Amino acid sequence: LQEDYLAYRLGQTTYLADRLQELGIPIITPPGAHALYVNAGLLLPHIPPIEFPGQALAVELYLEGGIRTGEIGSFGFAHPHPETGEIVHPPFELVRLAIPRRVYTQSHLDYVAEMLAQAIQKREQISGYRIVDAPKLLRHFTGKLEPILSPRN
Repeated sequence: LQEDYLAYRLGQTTYLADRLQELGIPIITPPGAHALYVNAGLLLPHIPPIEFPGQALAVELYLEGGIRTGEIGSFGFAHPHPETGEIVHPPFELVRLAIPRRVYTQSHLDYVAEMLAQAIQKREQISGYRIVDAPKLLRHFTGKLEPILSPRN
């Protein structure tokens, strides 16, 4: 066990979590040792779960800042109820910010925080997405989405 390295990893996620909380960005606390989770459902309350707020935020961060994230929400985990067929959404719409080992500096983490701050400033302009094509299982790997309205409007 390398306690110094573990402290460094926890320090990175804690640093980014603190920056995001200072900006008013809702996250799941405490952050993990390798990732933290932005609550896209709270950040983008105008986008209902059926329009995938986690995907909307993930796309926004990629288009605006080249930041690759992962959606942990309705696109990946919504499913039909076995008896009624009604869509059951997960309790949270999250975006996972994983921090690779020994790659990013504090400047990189500051950049991520800045891009999220920009997203907050124009959050009302961020639109939801709809499914164009997706397999029945594991659609979050190969499914295709399109914006309901252009995220650039």
